[in-house]
Amino acid sequence: MASTLKGPGIFLAQFVGDAAPFNSLKSIAEWAAGLGYKGVQIPTWDGRLFDLKKAASSKAYCDEIKGVCADAGVEITELSTHLQGQLVAVHPAYDLQFDGFAPAQVHNNPKARQEWAVEQMLFGAKASRHLGLKASVSFSGSLAFPYLYPWPQRPAGLIEEAFGELGRRWKPILDAYEDAGVDLCYEIHPGEDVFDGATFEMFLDAVGGHRRCNINYDPSHFLLQQLDYLAFIDIYHERIKAFHVKDAEFNPDGRQGVYSGYQGWVNRAGRFRSLGDGQVDFSGIFSKLAACGYDSWAVLEWECCLKAPEVGAAEGAPFIDAHIIRVTDKAFDDFAGGATDRAALRRMMGI
Repeated sequence: MASTLKGPGIFLAQFVGDAAPFNSLKSIAEWAAGLGYKGVQIPTWDGRLFDLKKAASSKAYCDEIKGVCADAGVEITELSTHLQGQLVAVHPAYDLQFDGFAPAQVHNNPKARQEWAVEQMLFGAKASRHLGLKASVSFSGSLAFPYLYPWPQRPAGLIEEAFGELGRRWKPILDAYEDAGVDLCYEIHPGEDVFDGATFEMFLDAVGGHRRCNINYDPSHFLLQQLDYLAFIDIYHERIKAFHVKDAEFNPDGRQGVYSGYQGWVNRAGRFRSLGDGQVDFSGIFSKLAACGYDSWAVLEWECCLKAPEVGAAEGAPFIDAHIIRVTDKAFDDFAGGATDRAALRRMMGI
């Protein structure tokens, strides 16, 4: 049954800073509401906005957070645990880079860092329940991604073992989200082991088809892989429980293709853009999501290699609002209909 999406919402991670209005939940929520946003997605790793551990243990604190947002004129769409989810599974090649996602006391200690990440994910389940949220968004992490390209030849069983281990790490976390009544929505994203439909299916198999294992749909990552992001909705719509509205463009030439030649963002063949400046068919996406019954939030994730973030945010709210389809409860040709008469129907068929 067709549904009307909620929105516009905005993911706050790219806007948080030390200067007002971006340095507290109250002021950044008021800023977002002033731009026309109705919801905010909160990054749980930034203490300037949110205390995840406290939220997991205190319903009163969560009620206070909800009140701050409500007073500003917005709802909480989801909690984001992208950085913590990334650390549930880290290939050693990325240890130094990803230590920055964790507190200093677990740096240079992959085992302690992973334990911290798992605890954070469990906090996320409890905090989401206390806030009355239905979904949370995160990353899967990666053990196999350095072996993405099949050269040198991969040893038999390498990918299967990687996904088996990924499943073993995530299954208890997903069980905690089941206990909390919250869907855990993985952003399908290069750099994660779950980066397209095929790898999502492998991961879903590894966690036994867990019903809380779902998708945060972001078409920008699919366009840069040249994956059919509209067909993806047809295939996986039952698992799409969150939606990042983000634009991108892919401009291959005689020098670059999908891998973009190690170039910086401005010079890459594939690059992220502000809403409306890229190549993503958002009319098609919003139509398909509405038709398949997606009734949760459309949340701006702003990333652009050219445009200032404040400009992208200001343009994003009306862009999303204009694409949300207010679904009808009537058929356009109802005026020509008539009462059902079974005898007449049978006569029409010569029965």
